[in-house]
Parts: sequence; C-alpha cells; structure tokens
Amino acid sequence: MSEQSFEMIAKTFQGLEEVLAQELTALGANEIEIGRRMVSFSGDKEMMYKANFCLRTAIRILKPIKHFTAKDADEVYEQIKAIRWEDYLDTDKTFAVDAVVFSEEFRHSKFVSYKVKDAIVDYFREKTGERPGVRVNKPDVLLNIHIAETKCTLSLDSSGESLHRRGYRQEAVEAPLNEVLAAGMILMTGWRGECDLIDPMSSSGTCLLYTSPSPRD
Repeated sequence: MSEQSFEMIAKTFQGLEEVLAQELTALGANEIEIGRRMVSFSGDKEMMYKANFCLRTAIRILKPIKHFTAKDADEVYEQIKAIRWEDYLDTDKTFAVDAVVFSEEFRHSKFVSYKVKDAIVDYFREKTGERPGVRVNKPDVLLNIHIAETKCTLSLDSSGESLHRRGYRQEAVEAPLNEVLAAGMILMTGWRGECDLIDPMSSSGTCLLYTSPSPRD
C-alpha cells in the first residue's frame, strides 16, 4: 500500500458482500477483501470520494484509524484514549460515536459508544482543560467502532448520513424498500439493461429507480 493509498471499509447488508466487492472491482479499488457485512479495500482520496458517490450497495465508507484487541470496556477506553486525537478533532468541533458490536463480552453498543466518548473527552480535558462537544445529529466528526468478539476497529465515517439516503425522495410510503437493498437485488439478478424490467409490486418505485447505472446521476 503506497503512502497515498489507505485502508477503507465499505459497510453493507448481509448477503450483499459479493455484489459490493464486484462494484469495488469495477470502480478500480485495490486489495479487496470480503468480510461480515463489509468489504475492505484500499485506495486514495479520489477512490474514497468515488466510493461514496458511485457504490450502490454500500451503506457507509469508513476509514480505519486504529485496530486493537480489548477484552472489556476498560481496555477499549484505554486504547481509545491513547490515540493522538488532535490529529482528528478540535475542542471547538463536535463529534458522535456509532458502535456495532458482535461479542459475548460487549453486549450493549450504546455502552461502548459512551466509553469511546468518555475516552476522547478525558483526553482533551487532561491535555487542554477543554473538551469537544457531543452532537448526535450532523456532528463535525462521525466515528464508528466495530467490535467482533475482542477485535476492535475504530474508524472515521466519511459518508455522514447513510448512503441509502439518496435525496431524490420528498416523501416515502409507509414501508419503502431500502435503496441499498433494492440496488443489490437488481445487481444480483444479472440485469444490465439489455431488456425491459418489469416490477409488478413496485410500490414507490425504488427498484425501478435503481436500474440506472448510477443512482446519483
């Protein structure tokens, strides 16, 4: 991996990992590896922007900043606090933490989020006497911590809102199909526009909207 290239993680729904990997290959990403509800890859900043803009089966694009192991919440706290946080966050900015947990040791994702938040706040208080604010909606910096048993990954979230929010809808029906899932369904059929596509149960038309080469066109 070159100096300009870095690791990234594309999050997706279970069952769409292979489709997402194919999208990343077509996009020109490197070092593609399929995981659980995610696909890791490498690239430069241009690739990060392209991934956010073009991938139809990705929910979020994350940029890992630390991998570590932890057996309990106190170890998570110490590992997070050991990061040089001034490289990522200022005291006049806001942040939020999203946690995804698959572990017997860590059963509550919100508790993990609180421990990460506390570690960051305590880091700045001890260093500067000030602290950044926590803001759930539209923070300046959105962090993601993923824990699988004792393996932990802390990442910067480059996407902000989930990528299924494509912005073309003013209103939605009572139970609309998630746009990422709709795109995955279309891609898994093998349909590439060579014939008409008929959706007799279109409801709000999500699947039909996602037949175009790029939903962000």
